[in-house]
Parts: sequence; structure tokens; C-alpha cells
Amino acid sequence: MDKAKSTSQSQIVVGLDIGTTKICVIVGRRTQHGKIEVLGIGKAESAGVTRGVVTNIQKTVQGIAQAVEIASGQSNVEIQVVNVGIAGQHIKSLQHRGILTRRELNNEIGKKDIDKLIDDMFKLVMPPGEEIIHVLPQEFTIDNEPGIKDPIGMAGVRLEANFHIISGQVTAVKNIMKCINNAGLQTQDLILEPLASSESVLSIEEKEAGIALVDIGGGTTDIAIFHEGIIRHTAVIPFGGNSVTEDIREGCSVMRNQAELLKTRFGSALAEENKENEIICVPGLRGREPKEISVKNLAYVIQARMEEIIEHVYYEIKASGYEKKLIGGIVITGGGALLKHLSQAVEYVTGLDCRIGYPNEHLSKYEDMPKAIYDDLKSPMYATSVGLLIKGIQKAEELMEEIKTGSTIVDKGKVIKTPTKTGSGLFDKLLKKATTFMQDDMNVSDEDYLKS
Repeated sequence: MDKAKSTSQSQIVVGLDIGTTKICVIVGRRTQHGKIEVLGIGKAESAGVTRGVVTNIQKTVQGIAQAVEIASGQSNVEIQVVNVGIAGQHIKSLQHRGILTRRELNNEIGKKDIDKLIDDMFKLVMPPGEEIIHVLPQEFTIDNEPGIKDPIGMAGVRLEANFHIISGQVTAVKNIMKCINNAGLQTQDLILEPLASSESVLSIEEKEAGIALVDIGGGTTDIAIFHEGIIRHTAVIPFGGNSVTEDIREGCSVMRNQAELLKTRFGSALAEENKENEIICVPGLRGREPKEISVKNLAYVIQARMEEIIEHVYYEIKASGYEKKLIGGIVITGGGALLKHLSQAVEYVTGLDCRIGYPNEHLSKYEDMPKAIYDDLKSPMYATSVGLLIKGIQKAEELMEEIKTGSTIVDKGKVIKTPTKTGSGLFDKLLKKATTFMQDDMNVSDEDYLKS
């Protein structure tokens, strides 16, 4: 897969962000200094996604193929396997507690025991049409001793854990998988987008102190709340930057592309920060007079919608029960974070400290990448894409570690056995199903399929 000049031993990994406004493919690896080196980035318009959910397979596939082609050409890497983000209003989260009574009393608690607990969580009965995407361990309890963050290496009989479980609609996941397969790609991992964004814009100290990440995208606003380094709450609000654009289009009676330009160039989340006498002249339709719009009136339209989104965010923060524990306050990221005076508006509505999250902390410049592209990558709109890349690199490094320790068996360069995983997760089920279909089409046995 790697045709690029190698400066470190890290694997090259690809992140794929299928957003409502853009499809972004980002190729990178970890340098010897621990930073993320981006080798290439491809971007295409997203015409087949509405509010984070695929609504047109063909258009989405075209967008993915276009973005992959650009990123592949820029990085000189043949892209085959991607780490994909998932979002949308269908995403739900719940808390659950798992218990494991250990039989091997002489052995210390190991990763195998935690994997067994996680696999049990994947077997939970969900409402029809829903499937578990992520199972995230929180605190552990060993023999009634609570508050243990890392139980590996400890002795104990009864192992308990609180889990944060994230679920989504099976159809929404299948449509994403279908788009990726139709684009000639394979999926390494399916990652919740707010979790990815948190990797790129939040520090370990912030997660420990208590912080709410708010990712304002085109179709949705994603929330992830952390406290004591553990994820406590996730939510997806079905409003985003496109809702603001539609309000401007209707409120100012302009075309949609003009409304988008008005928002990005002159938009503000606080009307009082703008002067009364500032006027924007918008060209009229063919043969019609230009339209004059007050910057302050434009800001009133934007402020109304942004206050609604912030109120939804604040409701989720209060519902999580961590409102008084967020020392780090709120971090806003995503394309919507570029709106002027937004952090002040958030502080005004919620009373919490607020800053804009930029994904530049983890990035390192690749020598062959043009400076303009690298600088563009530091924008909050690429927080999810960079986060997917970071999560993908972490996953690849975990797999390499398992191979070294012998818990994953590799034959002829292929992973053929991973004893620590039982394959009860959503992605494993879909992968197993896809493999069965391929075997049926090829009319071969399991043994012959593995040999091939």
C-alpha cells in the first residue's frame, strides 16, 4: 500500500469522513516524534447525504471515488482500506453494567477478561432495527472495590464495569458500507464522528478536567461529554450549518448559494456586535435590481437559529448530569465553528467557558505537501477527518501489538485469527455476511477461501 517515501516505520492509514456538505479522504501516518503526518487529502461535494445519513447511494459513491482519487494522487498511495465516520440523528447512547465471575483465580486480570465483558455487551437485546456500534468501558469494580480505571494486572474474582453503549440504525450503517464497497474500498473500522473529533481537538488534561465537545457540521451537531478521562454522554442534534443557510435563504429572499456566501463572509452569531449602517449588495436575478441586505438583520436571522442549536446542546449537557463538573467548559469545532462571535454566544447562553477547537496540535507537515493545503487542514472543519485518521492509526498500532504478542495470528501477511475477539460487534457481523456472500458467489469452501 505504501508507495510514498518512508520517514518512519508507522503504517499508512486512511480516514474517510462522509459528511453532509463534504466528503473528505485523508491519508497519513504517525512520525517517529509521535505527530500525525498527513500525506494527502481529497475533498468532494457531498450531494447524497442528508443530516449525516446517506440518502442517495450513487451520488455518495461518486463523491467518495472523487475524493479518493485526489487523495491518492496527492499522497502517491493506493487507497484500499479506510476508517469511516458515522453520525446522524439515529445515533443513541445508553449506560449499562456488566459482571464477570472469573474461574482462573490464580491468574491476574488480563485483556481477555475485559474483551469478554465487552463481547457480552454486544449481545444486549436492542430495539428492532438498531445495532450496537461502540461499547466503551468506564469505571471497573473488582471484588466490590469501585473506581478502578485500568484493572489489567490486578487480582480478583468478580469483575464489574460500567459501559457507555452507542447504537445506530442497521439500515443507515448498511448504506454507508454499501457506498464504500461500491467505491471499491474496504472498511477497517466504523467510528462515531464525535469520538473522532475529540481525538483531534481535545487534550488528555481537558478530558480529565471535564469538557463538552460540540461539533457543528453541515447537517448535524454532535456532542461528546468527557469527565475524568472517560466519555460520559453522547448525542446528535439534527441541526447544523445548513439549517442556518436555509434560514438566510428564506429570511433574506436570496438564492441558496448566495445565502451560503452571506453566512461564511458576513455572518455573525451576535447581532449586537454589528453596526446598523453596514449594507451588503447582493446581485439580483437576470434583469432584476440588486438586493440590499443589512449585516445586522443578517446576524439576527443567524442568531435565532444558533441560539436554538446552543439551547439543544445545553439541554444535553444538563441531561448528562455533568453540567457543574465541566471545568474545561465547551469546545466548539466543525465547519460551524468558523462563524464569527460564536464562542461569545455559547458563553452567553450556557454560562460555561468556550473555545474553538483546531486539529493542528497533532499535525506535522509532510515535506511534499503544499503549505496552502497544510494550512487549510488546520481548520475546525477538518477536525472529524483528522480524528478518524488518528483513531485509525491507534487501531493499526493495537493490531501490530497483538501480532507481536501472538494474540493475533498472521499467515502470508493476512490476519487469519484473533482469539481475543468473538466477532459479535456490528462491523464483524456485516463483514462475516459479506464474506459468506463472496464464498457463495465463488462456490468455494472455507479452507479454499482462506487459501485464496
